[in-house]
Amino acid sequence: MPHYFISYVVRPLSTLTIRFAFLLACLSASLCASTQAADLDAGEQAAAICLACHAADGSTLLPEYPSLAGQGAKYLYDQMIQIRSGAREIPLMAGQLDAMSDETIANIAAWYASLAPRQGQALELASLDEGEQIYRAGIAEKTVSACTACHGPSGIGNAPAGFPSLKGLSRAYLVQQLTAYREGERTTDERYGGMMRDTAHQLTDAEIEAVANYVSGLL
Repeated sequence: MPHYFISYVVRPLSTLTIRFAFLLACLSASLCASTQAADLDAGEQAAAICLACHAADGSTLLPEYPSLAGQGAKYLYDQMIQIRSGAREIPLMAGQLDAMSDETIANIAAWYASLAPRQGQALELASLDEGEQIYRAGIAEKTVSACTACHGPSGIGNAPAGFPSLKGLSRAYLVQQLTAYREGERTTDERYGGMMRDTAHQLTDAEIEAVANYVSGLL
């Protein structure tokens, strides 16, 4: 099946999205950095344990695993801390972070953040318009906020606030995570008032597939 590269077109934001963006700005202003001054060389060495799933360059070709290259250091640090504590359960990562200090985790997070993400690829042209509509404008009648409020027009996220970049993530992984948020199986948005669960809870399987496909093609 051929891949298609897509870029983005900026569209006017809905009132709902503007209000949501204002709330996020207030939240991000109150957040302090979680990571320490990091040692990238130490981070690269410590990340050797991660290569089998996430690849040497952080851009895995395994669709069920997230690419970490270019991801925000704060987001990666927070997620690894939650995985280590058991607050976020990922069976394949069970025990892998247990012996790591906060400093080592911060170094790994900073190293992955320093890498360039891979180029986006969208697989299904048929759902691009619907996916773009959801990503850029949300679904007002279902109180689904636009994804751009947190993740930005190009999917780069907001690193200082801890909102993740979506660049380089596969459609399969995005579908998996959005579904987990919708079903309440993933709750790592607790510190942000459950905003991902609130956003995903009214999305149908088809809408999740559409927005995941669109996001997977962001350049």
